[in-house]
Amino acid sequence: MSGKADSLRTIFFALGANFAIFLAKAFAAVVTGSGAMMAEAVHSLADCGNQGLLLIGMKNAKAPPTPDHPLGQGKAIYFWSFLVALLLFSVGGAFSIYEGLHKLQSPQPLSWPWLAIGVLAFGIAAESVSMWGCLREVNKARGERSLWRWFRESRQSELIVIFGEDLAALLGLVFALAAVLLTVLTGNPLFDAIGTLAIGVLLVVVALFVAIEVKALLIGQSVDPGVKVEILRFLDARPEIARVFNLVTLQLGDDVMVAVKAEMSRDLSTKGIVDAINAVEKDLKARFPEIRWSFFEPDVAD
Repeated sequence: MSGKADSLRTIFFALGANFAIFLAKAFAAVVTGSGAMMAEAVHSLADCGNQGLLLIGMKNAKAPPTPDHPLGQGKAIYFWSFLVALLLFSVGGAFSIYEGLHKLQSPQPLSWPWLAIGVLAFGIAAESVSMWGCLREVNKARGERSLWRWFRESRQSELIVIFGEDLAALLGLVFALAAVLLTVLTGNPLFDAIGTLAIGVLLVVVALFVAIEVKALLIGQSVDPGVKVEILRFLDARPEIARVFNLVTLQLGDDVMVAVKAEMSRDLSTKGIVDAINAVEKDLKARFPEIRWSFFEPDVAD
């Protein structure tokens, strides 16, 4: 089974890098008048806000169960993650597209282009460090799976969001640098506008992919497929259980709910069945600490 990534560390890594990059980009955008640089500055500022929202979501998700929320509020992190995807789409992507269209209609020459190039180079270096920190945690969680398969199967929405943000930020910086360099080399400010549009489209595409993945979790999704296989294998190996008819799992933030319908291995008294079920549930939670709630139904048929 793959390990558990430290999402909190990844968020703080990204927050520090993005704030430093935002300050540098904003200064360069004002001095140079670059639309691509301004789009990137807004993108970095939006990323800072997004990481703040993820921190709020992680805190809310730790709220204890209540009569209205008997299984806790772990899924709150999915709401905040989905909100981040929407902001990435609107504030980041839509603004960049608007800025690019405006620059296409009214192209303006760049001032101090080498300052913009220097800031973008710094941004790429800083964002690469953030991406390295994110990938280090992603690799703990994905095990032998490809990045794409991990992205589709991961149940850590905050890590999905940070990965998407970092990827979009790094590629966006490359687009912006290419746009500024082409503008300097050709003297044609339309390249700056095209670069701004490309950044906007990139952010919209990444936001859509992130939103699709988080939406599945928000609606209700089972645990990681690999974990579910291990849980089923654990139950099949128990001497108390003859066969498992059905196993239902539900990911609730960091916590998991499990419902099992199974046939017991031999005829037992009522107390014997209760003791067997309690023993299975105790060992199940010890083997899989993320399981917070378990419901066991003994039966002779599905």
